[in-house]
Amino acid sequence: MNNSKFDDIRPYHEDEIPAAMQRISQSEVFPLLASFVYPGQPVESVRERVSSFTTVRQFQEDAMYKVNEQVIARSTTGFTCCGIEHLRPDRSYLFVSNHRDIMLDASLLQYFFISQGFDTTEITFGANLMVNPLVVDVGKSNKMFRVERPGGYLKAFYRASQHLSEYIRYAISQKRQSVWIAQRNGRTKDGIDATDQGIIKMFCMSEPADKIRALSDLHIVPVSVSYEWESCDILKTLELYESQYTRYTKKPGEDLNSILTGILQPKGHVHFEICEPLSLAELTAFEHQTANEYHKSVARLIDRRIHAAYRLYPNNYIAHDLLYGNRRYQSEYTAEQHDAFVRRLSKLDRYDTCDVEQLRELFLGIYAHPVDSKYI
Repeated sequence: MNNSKFDDIRPYHEDEIPAAMQRISQSEVFPLLASFVYPGQPVESVRERVSSFTTVRQFQEDAMYKVNEQVIARSTTGFTCCGIEHLRPDRSYLFVSNHRDIMLDASLLQYFFISQGFDTTEITFGANLMVNPLVVDVGKSNKMFRVERPGGYLKAFYRASQHLSEYIRYAISQKRQSVWIAQRNGRTKDGIDATDQGIIKMFCMSEPADKIRALSDLHIVPVSVSYEWESCDILKTLELYESQYTRYTKKPGEDLNSILTGILQPKGHVHFEICEPLSLAELTAFEHQTANEYHKSVARLIDRRIHAAYRLYPNNYIAHDLLYGNRRYQSEYTAEQHDAFVRRLSKLDRYDTCDVEQLRELFLGIYAHPVDSKYI
């Protein structure tokens, strides 16, 4: 069921996998990748193993599954995921997730699906990340499809959004493939997860005649991601700080640095919650709203699901108490946990060319805001 209309953004077809595996296995950084994914195995045997993959499923169930196993073993104290009972194995869904880590939010969910015998999803992948041939091969072999973010011209942005909307609907309704997408463009930096109503508008663009059917046919499932230690927390703090004073511009190699930091940085416990799908009844309740109101209402509905499903950790409560100067949540953490968090916070002191108090406030907000989102 190939459609050449989407050749510019789609993942690899099965017949493209063998050549991609050859390119991956011959990459100059392959020995480094092999040592991470298959520790203790001779690089040549790993090269032979990877080059023998001929299907997406083989690549995902072997190489990518082991990538996630290594991430969990090396950088977490535990990984859990709940909510699989909300899904039907024979149905394709549009998973709309809060976005905290460039790669792991989607990657760990695929790991869980494989472990439960479910099919994996296709994954949105920003064009800004598809700048390296190896990344392109790994991404497109892992069911990732390209998302263009054209700046400047409104017509170009509209065309890209229309094209993306059509592809998502095609993937779900015709390819029978589920799709993962973040609730907004880019990661949440400040701990406030909010679905961009523009994303909801984009979903509807490919079915303009019926706004209820436009979303009900996609079977939208919110996903709530919670990290005990926020991925790239210090990097996010510095970006937030710089953004207060100037228009933030990404530095060369910044995305790659964030990917590697997210993979390697200790994250403590990581929890995913697959929320209840949006129902036809819930969507129909917004039927008499204008299109703009409808998009906003659906975005807020997704937010409520995600916020309610947060797994809050002692760090979140500690940060909230420190940020607001009280002990409201002191029963939620121990003195040792408090001290560990303060030690992490004190790492900001090294950035003495910045206003350290502002840095601390921004850092605390990253952890504290989920508490407000869940309870207020």
